Amino acid sequence: MPPVRCQPADGRGQHVPLLHLLLLFLSMGRIDGYIQIPDDYKYNDLKKPPNITNQAVSQTVFSLDDVNLACEASGDPKPSFRWVKDGKQFGEVLLGSGTLTADKTNDLWFYQGRYRCYAANELGTAVSDVVHLTTEAVPTLPKEKGQKQHQFEEGVSTVLICNPPKSSVTPKIHWMDSQWRHIPQSERVTTSLDGNLYFANLLQSDSKNDYTCNAHYINASIILPKEPISMSVMPSNSVVKNRRPRMNHPAGTKSSYLILKGQTLTLECIPEGLPTPEVYWERKDSPLSSTRAKILNYNRTLQIVNVNEMDDGEYECTARNSQGSIKHHYIVTVEAAPYWTKKPEEHMYAPGENVKLDCHAEGIPTPNITWSINGVPLSGTDLEPRRSVVSGTLILSEVQYSDTAVYQCEATNKHATILLNTHVHVVELPPQILTADGIVYRNTTGSTVILKCRTFGSPRPKVDWEIFDSSPAVSNAKMSQMANGNLQISNVSQEESGSYTCLVRDSNITISAVLEVLNRTKIVAPPQHLRVIRGNDAVLQCKFSVDHQLKHPTIQWKKDGHKIAASANDDKYTEYPNGSLKVTDVQIQDSGEYSCEISTELDSDDASGSITVQDKPGAPLSVEISEKRERSVTMTWMAGDENNSPVFEYIIEMKEEQCTDASTWREYERVHQDIKQIEIHLQPFCKYHFRVRAVNEIGNSEPSSESESYITPAAKPDMNPENVTSVSTDPNSMIITWKELDRREFNGPGFKYKVYWRQASGSGPEWKDSVVSGPPLIVNDTGTFIPFEIKVLAFNDEGTAPEPVAKLGYSGEDIPLEAPSGVMIEELPSNKTVVRVRWSPVSRESVRGHLLGYKIHLRRKGPRTHFHRRLKKRWLAVNNRGQERDEERRVLKVYGNKVEEVVSGLQYYSNYTLTVTAFNSKGEGPHSDPHHFSTPEGAPGPLSDLYFESLSGTQITLRWQTPHKPNGVITGYLLQYQEIVDGNSSPRQVESIDLPAVTEFTMDNLDPQSRYLFNLRARNSAGVGEPIIKEGATMLDGEPPSVINMTVGETSVNLSWVPGDRHRNFAFSFHYLNKVSGGDWEESELVNSTQAFYQLQGLEPGTRYHLQIRTGNTSHDWDFQTKGPELEELASGFATQGWFIGLISAVVLILLVLLILCFIKRSKGGKYSVKDKEEGQAESGARPLKDDAFGEYRSLESDNEEKRSISQPSVCESKRSSNDSLADYGDSVDIQFNEDGSFIGQYSGRRDAQGHAGHESSGATSPLNPNMPPPSISFPNSVTGILGPN
Repeated sequence: MPPVRCQPADGRGQHVPLLHLLLLFLSMGRIDGYIQIPDDYKYNDLKKPPNITNQAVSQTVFSLDDVNLACEASGDPKPSFRWVKDGKQFGEVLLGSGTLTADKTNDLWFYQGRYRCYAANELGTAVSDVVHLTTEAVPTLPKEKGQKQHQFEEGVSTVLICNPPKSSVTPKIHWMDSQWRHIPQSERVTTSLDGNLYFANLLQSDSKNDYTCNAHYINASIILPKEPISMSVMPSNSVVKNRRPRMNHPAGTKSSYLILKGQTLTLECIPEGLPTPEVYWERKDSPLSSTRAKILNYNRTLQIVNVNEMDDGEYECTARNSQGSIKHHYIVTVEAAPYWTKKPEEHMYAPGENVKLDCHAEGIPTPNITWSINGVPLSGTDLEPRRSVVSGTLILSEVQYSDTAVYQCEATNKHATILLNTHVHVVELPPQILTADGIVYRNTTGSTVILKCRTFGSPRPKVDWEIFDSSPAVSNAKMSQMANGNLQISNVSQEESGSYTCLVRDSNITISAVLEVLNRTKIVAPPQHLRVIRGNDAVLQCKFSVDHQLKHPTIQWKKDGHKIAASANDDKYTEYPNGSLKVTDVQIQDSGEYSCEISTELDSDDASGSITVQDKPGAPLSVEISEKRERSVTMTWMAGDENNSPVFEYIIEMKEEQCTDASTWREYERVHQDIKQIEIHLQPFCKYHFRVRAVNEIGNSEPSSESESYITPAAKPDMNPENVTSVSTDPNSMIITWKELDRREFNGPGFKYKVYWRQASGSGPEWKDSVVSGPPLIVNDTGTFIPFEIKVLAFNDEGTAPEPVAKLGYSGEDIPLEAPSGVMIEELPSNKTVVRVRWSPVSRESVRGHLLGYKIHLRRKGPRTHFHRRLKKRWLAVNNRGQERDEERRVLKVYGNKVEEVVSGLQYYSNYTLTVTAFNSKGEGPHSDPHHFSTPEGAPGPLSDLYFESLSGTQITLRWQTPHKPNGVITGYLLQYQEIVDGNSSPRQVESIDLPAVTEFTMDNLDPQSRYLFNLRARNSAGVGEPIIKEGATMLDGEPPSVINMTVGETSVNLSWVPGDRHRNFAFSFHYLNKVSGGDWEESELVNSTQAFYQLQGLEPGTRYHLQIRTGNTSHDWDFQTKGPELEELASGFATQGWFIGLISAVVLILLVLLILCFIKRSKGGKYSVKDKEEGQAESGARPLKDDAFGEYRSLESDNEEKRSISQPSVCESKRSSNDSLADYGDSVDIQFNEDGSFIGQYSGRRDAQGHAGHESSGATSPLNPNMPPPSISFPNSVTGILGPN
C-alpha cells in the first residue's frame, strides 16, 4: 500500500471577493462526501492529526505550586506542544506532554495572563481554549482593635457586619460562636450572601459575646475567623411597640440582576419588623413556576437553577406582618455566553471530494464566528479560491492532499469565547472489493434482488457487472447498477438465474455471484370475513403454497396488528399445519381484523380477514316512565349495544304487585326497533314495575334495569263474571257457579260477588241475593229441575260493576221415570250384520232433567244351534275371555232427541236381545221391553291353523283346525293347490272335502323335488269362507351327519353339525373308544339329526378318543383328545379297590330308585283323562293316528325319552345326555295336539316360535316348509353354560 500523502495548509495571500465566493458555493455539486474506512478493509496504520484530550481552565492561584496548566493531545506521529501568553510565545516547545508548570525562580505575578496551548504534528495544529490565570497573595486579616461590643433594646433590628478580606474568589461565610457552633437561622435571623448577619428583631436570648464571622477561601484552603462581636439585648423600660416591615437587604424598592444562561439565579429578600414579617414571592409578568423556582432559607431566598431565556423578567417579594407590608421589585436580565448549536464533523476525504464544515453558535448577544487553519486565522492565509466561508460555514471544493489540516471555529461575544478543532484528512487508499466471492443469492419470482459488490478505496473505485455470457448487466432492462456498486434486478424470474461477475475498472480485481430464483410464496386461500355467534368456534383459513426447496415456512397470525401466540396452556387459539387458525369460544373482544403471514427464509406473503362476533344485544338503557295517569303511563328507553347483530324489536315486560297473586314478570307487548316510547295501559289498584329487553337474530338481551314503580288508584269493577250457570247435582238444590274475575280485575279493595236468583216461571217472585267471595253458591229447597233466573254482580269498596244480564239455570236433576216404547228392529238387506232400531220418545216431564239421549243395550245369547258344543267349549278355552264378554254385551249411546239408530258389527248366525233406555246427567231410566232377533248364516271365517306331515317323499298329510267363526254350520272344505316352479305358479288343482267333521287330508304322488302352495277354505250354506294359504313340500329320507365340528373340554366334547335341508329326522348314536386304556366301544343315547348339537360327557381329561357314527355297512370316523394333563396307565388302578366297587354299587342303586320314581310320576302325568280324550275324538270326528305313523315317530326317540317328564328332565336323563331337554333347544321336537288333546306326532327340526298361524300366514316352521332356514349352529344359553367351564 503506498504511503498516505498529506500536506499542512497555511500561508498568506489576497482576499477573494464575497460575491465570487457566493457564486462558487452555489455552483458546487455534491458537498461533504467524506469517507469512512470499513472494519473489513485491510490497510496499514494510518497517520492521525493532533486531537487535544485534556486542557486547562481559568483559575486563581495563590502560590507557584498552584500553577499547573494541563495540555494533552493524541495523534500519529505524537504531537509537540507550545504555549502562547498574551499573544506571545511563552516558553520552549514541549514534547510528550504539554502541561505548563511554574519555574520556582520566577515571581508568582509573572504567570498572570491569558494562555493558549498549540499541539502540532505533520497533519496540522490543534488549539486549546483561552485560559485566564489570576495570581493573588494568600488573604490575611488586618489587625483590629479590641472586641466590638453592642447594646440594644429588645425588639429593635440590627445587622452584624462581616467584611472579609477582598479576593477574586468570593469566600463562603459561616457565623459561629466560640464553640464552633453555627448561629441558628430562622425567619428572624438570616445570613445574607454579602456575609452579614441580619436580625429582624432582637430578643434577650440573642445576647452573646462570641458572634464570630468565619471566611472560608476554598482555593487558598484557608479559613479566616474575625474578631468576636459581643451583643447585649436589654429589656425595654416601656411597652415594646410593634412596627411595620422595612427592607434590610436589598436596600430600596427595586434592584437589577444580570445572569448568564445556565447559571444559578439567587434573589434575597431580608426584611425587619415586629412581629417578624412573613415573605411571599411572585413573578409579575407570568406565573411563578413551582418546578423551576425553589423558595429557600425560610422564604428569604428565591433560587432558579440552570437559568434560561424564559426566566428573564420581573419578580417581586412582599414582606408582611400585622402592622403592614413592604415590596421589593427585581429586574432579571438573562444573557448567554456563546454555545454551539451545530458542530463540524471530523472525517477523512478522498481527493476531489467537496467538504462543508458547519459551525453555528448562539449567545446573547449574538457571537461572532471566525475560522482558523492550524491556529492561523483564515484571513491571514494565502488566497485560495477553493476555500470560502458563508454564514459561518467553511466550504472546501475539490480537496487535495494539501488541504489536510486542523481547522478551528471560534465564537466570541462579550461574555466568553469558545473554540472547536476539526481536522480534515485527505487520503489515498488502494481499491478493494469487500464482498465475499462466490455468494449464492436465493430469491423468489417477482421480487427485487440486489447482488452486492461492496468496494472501498480513495479515490472511490468504479465497478462494472457482467452476466454469465460476458455481456454487460446494464443491457438487461430489469437490471440497474446502483451508486454503491451493487446490481439491482427487478421482478426476477427463472430466466435471471445464473452466474454474475463484478469487476473493478482499471484493475484485475473481480468477484462472482450466483443467483437462484425459486417460486414465490403465495397465499392461495386467504382468511374469510366471518360472522360468528358468541360462544362458538371460528376457523380462519390461510392455505398457502411454498417452493419445495424452502423448508419450514413460519405462520404468524395477528389480531389488529398484534401477534397471536398459541400455547399449550391456552386453548384460545389453535394453529393447524395448513395455516388455519381456530379461535375457541369466541367472545365480543375477539372481534377484529385477523391477518396471517407466511414467511420463509426468502420472502413472505400476507392476507387478512375478519371475525365479527355476534351476540345477544346489550340491555336497553335509561328506562323511565312519564305522563302518569289513572290507567296508563308512558315508558321511554334508549338502545343498548347491538353486539354486531341489528336489533329488530323490543319486548316490554311488566311486573304487577298487589293486584295479582303471582308477582312475576310477564311480556306486555313487542314493538319495532324504531320505537323507543310506548303508552302502557294499566289496571286500577295495582303496583307496576317495567323493564325492556332487546331482540336480535341471536336472541333476547338481559333485561334492563327496572323503572321506578307506579301505583294506580282504585276504581269500581269494570265487568261482571262470565259463564254464570247452574251445575246442580242433587234433586232438591241448585248450585250457581261462574268464572271468577282475575284479581287484576278487582280494581280495588273489598271485592265481593252478589248473587241473585228467582224462579223463571211468569214474572216470578222477588229476587233473592247472597254476598260471597267466590263460587259456588248452593241454594237449597228448590225442587227437582225447576228453572231459575240467575245473575252475579261484582262490587268493591269503590262501587259496583254495570248491571249484569240474567241467565237461565235449573235446580238438580233426577233419573228418568219412563222407558221408551214401541221398540222395532228392521233388518237391512244390504248387510246381514246390520239392523235399524226405532223407538218412541219418552215424555219431557218423565225425564226430570235435560235429556241427553238414549242407550241401546244389546246382548248376544250365542249361536242359533248348539251343535259341536264341546268343540265350542274348547274353542272358548283358548280365546280371550275378556274379549268374549265385550262381544256378548254392547251398549250404544244415541245423543240428543234421535229415536232411531243403525246397529252394526253383529255376528252371523247368532241370537240377540235388545232394550232401550233414556238417560240424563243423573243416570238411566228403566229399560224398555226386551226385543229378540236373530242373524242369518254367513260365509265362514279362515281356518284356525294349517300344518303338514310328510310320511314319504311323495306324500303329504294336511291337518287343520276349524274356523274360530264358522258363521253357520260347516258343510265341508275346498282345497286348492299348485306346484311352484321358479317363482311362477303351475295350474291349480281342486279337491272338494264334503265331510264336515274331517280335519285332515292326505295327498299322494307329489314331486319330492317341488314345493307346493296350498289354499284351504271352509264352507257352509252361505258360501265358501276366507282361505288360509301356506307353502309346503315333502320330506326326504334323513341321514346322519358326515361333517362334525368339535369343541373339546376336559371331561366332555361339544359336537355340532348342519342338518340336511328338507330331511326328516334320523335317529343315530355316537360310538367312542378310549385309545389310551383300550376296552370296549361305548355308545351314546339316540340323537336326532335335526337337533344340530350334542354334548358327549363323562370323558377322562387328557385322553385320546376315537369317535364313530355307524350307518349300515358304512361309518364316519374322527379322533380327538380331551384337555388336561395326559394320564399314565397305572399298574393297578383304583377301580380294582373294594371301596371303589362299593361306591359304584351304591350309586347304581340310587339311580335305579330314581328311575322307578320317574316312571311312576310319568304314568300319573297328562293333560286330559282318557275319558276326555275319547269324548273329544267322538265329538270332533278326529281320526285316530295310523299305527305306522305313530311307530315312525317312536323310532326317532328312545323309550327313556318318551317316558321322561318335561318338567323334571334332570332326574330321568342319562349322564351322557345334555343337561337340557331337546324341547329346550332351538332345533327340537315340536309336539302338537288336536282340539281334544290327542297327540298327532308332528316332529320338526325347529320349534314354532309364533304359535298358530293366522290368515294367509306362511305356516308353522317345520321340515315340510321349504322356506325354513337351515338350523342354527349357535347354542342356547343353557348349552353355552355347559360349554363355558370346558
